[in-house]
Amino acid sequence: MHQKALLFVLLAVGLLCLGLAPACQAQDQNRDEDADVEDDLDLDLAGTEDDDELDRDEEAPPAPKAPSAPKVTYKAPEPMGEHFFAESFDRGTLDGWVLSKAKKDDADEEIAKYDGKWAVEEMKDTKLPGDKGLVLMSRAKHHAISAPLLRPFTFDSMPLVIQYEVNFQSGIDCGGAYVKLLSETPGLDLDQFVDKTAYTIMFGPDKCGEDYKLHFIFRHKNPKTGQYEEKHAKKPDADLRSYFTDKKTHLYTLVVNADNSFEVLVDQTVVNSGNLLKDMTPPVNPPAEIEDPDDHKPEDWDERPKIQDPDAVKPEDWDEDAPAQIPDEDAVKPDGWLDDEAEYIGDPDAIKPDDWDEDMDGEWEAPQVPNPACESAPGCGPWKRPMIDNPSYKGKWKPPMVDNPNYQGIWKPRKIPNPDYFEDLQPFKMTPFSALGLELWSMTSDIFFDNFFITNDRNTAERWATDGWGLKKAAEGAAEPGLAAQMLSAAEERPWLWIVYVLTVALPLVLIIVFCCTGKEKKKTPAAEYKKTDEPQPDVKEEEEDEEEEDKAEEAKSSPGGLALSLTWFWSCPSSGSVTVWFIFLQLQRTRVMKKRLLLRKRRERMRPRQKRKKTIFCGDLPGAGGSERTDSSEP
Repeated sequence: MHQKALLFVLLAVGLLCLGLAPACQAQDQNRDEDADVEDDLDLDLAGTEDDDELDRDEEAPPAPKAPSAPKVTYKAPEPMGEHFFAESFDRGTLDGWVLSKAKKDDADEEIAKYDGKWAVEEMKDTKLPGDKGLVLMSRAKHHAISAPLLRPFTFDSMPLVIQYEVNFQSGIDCGGAYVKLLSETPGLDLDQFVDKTAYTIMFGPDKCGEDYKLHFIFRHKNPKTGQYEEKHAKKPDADLRSYFTDKKTHLYTLVVNADNSFEVLVDQTVVNSGNLLKDMTPPVNPPAEIEDPDDHKPEDWDERPKIQDPDAVKPEDWDEDAPAQIPDEDAVKPDGWLDDEAEYIGDPDAIKPDDWDEDMDGEWEAPQVPNPACESAPGCGPWKRPMIDNPSYKGKWKPPMVDNPNYQGIWKPRKIPNPDYFEDLQPFKMTPFSALGLELWSMTSDIFFDNFFITNDRNTAERWATDGWGLKKAAEGAAEPGLAAQMLSAAEERPWLWIVYVLTVALPLVLIIVFCCTGKEKKKTPAAEYKKTDEPQPDVKEEEEDEEEEDKAEEAKSSPGGLALSLTWFWSCPSSGSVTVWFIFLQLQRTRVMKKRLLLRKRRERMRPRQKRKKTIFCGDLPGAGGSERTDSSEP
C-alpha cells in the first residue's frame, strides 16, 4: 500500500512538472545562453555590494535576507577591428556630440524648437552598475543630437553594418527610436540638424498607437533628374510588439551588402530580409513603359460584357402588380381572442408630476403598460389574418441577359516608352554619409540608447555586440525571477492558467485518494467455515505474513536503484515526452518486482511440507454421538 501511495505521489509531481515544463525549459535556455555569454567574456561574478550599501547594512539592525542573485561585473566594450563609429557613453559625458539649435519648419512656435533634453546616465532599473547610455529625457518635445564619424563611409565593395541598443524604460506610447545616417554634403551643419537634413539611411524602431514599425529607409538618387526619393523596405513578418513593451534592452542591427541584399536583425535574430532591387517601395527602377497620358477612351467603346436580350418579350400572364404577400385565407381566429381589449393601456398607478406644465409640455398621458387582461388570452385587439407569401408573385419583369456581341473589353491607355526610365543595378552604392544623428519626437521619456557602432565588417560588429549587449543580457538573465515568480506573473496576465495549476495538483490527489483509500477489505472467515474451505488457519497465516515480510525486503533490495534513478531523472524537470517515458519506466520496474515476488512465493510453496490443518468435527454428525463437538488434528 505504501508503494502504491508513493507511486501516485510521484505521478502527481510528474503531472505538475508537465504543466511547468515550458517555463522550466525557457528558464534553462536562458540560463544556458547567459552561461555561454559569461564564458565567452570571461566574466567575474561579484558577490559583494557597494561600499555605501555595506555601510547601511552595518548601521541597520540585522535581518534575515534571501540570497541575492549574482551580479555581472561591467566592463566597457572596446572597439576592435575596422570601424567608422563607436560610442558606449561610458565616459559619462556628451563629448563629441552636437545638440541641434535649429527650429523645425512648419510647426508652431511653442514646439518648433529642438529643446528636448538629453542626458548620459545609467538605466533606472539597471542590472549592470556602471553601464551608462544616452537617455531621451523629455516628453512631447523635439529632440535632435548628432555626432560625426571618424571618417565618411563610402559604399564600395564592403557591406554596411550599423547596430545600437534601445530600451524603452517607461514603455512607449507614440514616438520613435530610429537613427539617421547623415549624408556627406558641403552644407552639413550639425548645429542646424532638423528633420529635413539630408540623410542616406534611416533605421530603427518606431511606434504610434498599435502600429509597431521597424524602419529601413534609404534615399535613392535618380540618375536622370538628380532628385532623391525615399525607398521603404517591406514590413517585417515577425511580431514586433514585445520589443516595445517588455522594457528590456534590445539590439537592432542593419546589414546592407554589396550584392544589394539586406538583413534587419533584432537581438541577433533576422526579422526582415530582402533585396534593394525587389523588396523596396516604390521600386528603385521605374517601369520601362507607362500609360500614355494623352490617350483617351473612344466614345463608342463598349465595355459591357452582358446586355439585355433585345428580342425577349414579357409573357402575357406576367402580373407585375401582384403583391408579394397576401392574407392567409385558411387562418382561423383563436378561441378566447379579446377583440375589445387593447394590447396596451395607460398605467393606472401613474401620477402626473407636480411640475407638469400642460401649456409647455402638452396634455399629460399615463405611460403605456401591457394590458393584464391579455396575459391569459391568446391575443387582444382587432384580429387580422396573418400574411403569407403570394404564390403568384413574380415581381417586375426584366429581359434576360445575353452576351454583348459588341463587347470590346476594358479600355486601357496605350503604353509608351517611359521618358524618365533608368536602370540602376547597384542601388547599394548610395550617397556617402559622415555623421550619425537622432531626430525624434516622443510622447514618452526615458528612452535609453547605447553602444552605437558602424563598421564594414560583420565579425567586428558581432564582437562589439558580445562585449556590450551580450553583457546586458547576461546581467538581465541573472536577475530574472525564479520559476514560481514566473508562474505567478504568467497567471496574472492569463488568469486561465490558475485552472491548469489547480487541475495539475488536484487531479493526482484525487487519484491517490481513490486508489489508496478505497481498497476492498478481505472478509474474515468464521471459524465454522474453515472446514468448508481450504483457507489456512491463523497459524498458517502467521507463516505467510513472515513470507510477505521477506518479499518486501527482497523488493526493497531490488527497487531503490530504479526508484533513485527515476527521482534523479524527474528532478531535472523533464519535458512532456520524458515524463511519459519516466512513468512507463516506473511501471516496468514495479512489474519486474511483482514477478520476482510471485516466483519466490511459488518456490517456497514447493519446498514447504504440507501443513497440518485443524478441523472442527461436530459429534452430532457421527453415529451414536450426542451432539457435542470436539477438535481433531489429522493429516489432510
